[in-house]
Amino acid sequence: MAPMKSKSWCSPGQLLMLMLAGWINRLQQTVIAYQKEEIKVLREMLGCKRLRFTDGQRRRLALKAQALSRCTLKELGSLVTPDTLCRWFRQYAGAKYDSSEMRRPGRPPKPQYIRDLVMRLAKENTNWGYTKLRDVMFTLGHKIGRTTVQRILAEDGIEPAPERRKHMPWATFLKAHWGTIAAMDFFKVEVMTLFGPVRYSVLVVMDLKTRHVEVAGIVCEAYEKWMLQVLRNLTDALDGFLLGKTHLIMDRDPIFTAGVREMLRHAGTKPVRLPRRSPNLNAFIERFIRSIKEECLDRVIPLGEAHLRELIREYTAHYYAERPHQGLGDMLIQPANDHATDGLLARRERLGGLLNYYYREAA
Repeated sequence: MAPMKSKSWCSPGQLLMLMLAGWINRLQQTVIAYQKEEIKVLREMLGCKRLRFTDGQRRRLALKAQALSRCTLKELGSLVTPDTLCRWFRQYAGAKYDSSEMRRPGRPPKPQYIRDLVMRLAKENTNWGYTKLRDVMFTLGHKIGRTTVQRILAEDGIEPAPERRKHMPWATFLKAHWGTIAAMDFFKVEVMTLFGPVRYSVLVVMDLKTRHVEVAGIVCEAYEKWMLQVLRNLTDALDGFLLGKTHLIMDRDPIFTAGVREMLRHAGTKPVRLPRRSPNLNAFIERFIRSIKEECLDRVIPLGEAHLRELIREYTAHYYAERPHQGLGDMLIQPANDHATDGLLARRERLGGLLNYYYREAA
């Protein structure tokens, strides 16, 4: 194993950024709580009165509600029901197929494919302003004015560039650092032993770009010394799973102590601690944990630690070579090269048929 680097402390700038991130998260929770209460008071004041929304207001509300789930909208207590917001969005989405506006007098509106292209460029490039979008459209063979670009974005509820820069999606950040980010998390499994049920902790680490998963350890109760030994294996200079990874996403589990995070920094991997109550920021590894539970562990009673390890080993092999992944274009992580496309249909089963894989045999 490579020698440890000299001890380095968190710089004042990094400490200030961590304090600022925590303060912003608390401020956002306070603002959301106030807005929910404000909506509740407004509904009480209106009573049975029916609100009248303009078409522009319906369009803006429907676009903003598209990114929220039905449960979130109900919990927020919005002025209109989730069903109404869905209906408004369907009406807005279908409006682009309505050609009746083409018959109005005056200058005809821009074709829908032009509008779609402008919106795509604006969403994929948050720092492009109206002039930049106009120039790029011209290089793509579409002559369009700056005012027209501004009107198209305003009609579809897309903010100007200065506002869009402030709200960089987490998914965009991850893709910008693809290949250098890994994620780590625990999940619990109930195991039946001779002394009764015992809860085991399973630590998994994922390479976000390739979706490769490493089961780093299985233990009844994790503790700091065990965690440090696991990290020594993960950061090994020859074949460690975290070799070449500059950032490691983790939640605020108490087992990820200051000593654990300091060891990661010495190995050249910066720990990224997520805000509290933010499971969506670690969605990739959370999806793997959900998959292994729903497809395997929740359908079997593990009889001891050895059986648990065998179940996880079999599912991991299925996960790599037999399970398509939407994030990889419905492809396998490790596809086989010897499968035919026109042979007899065959099935490979694991765990007595709990996990199945279908393929064509070579002639």
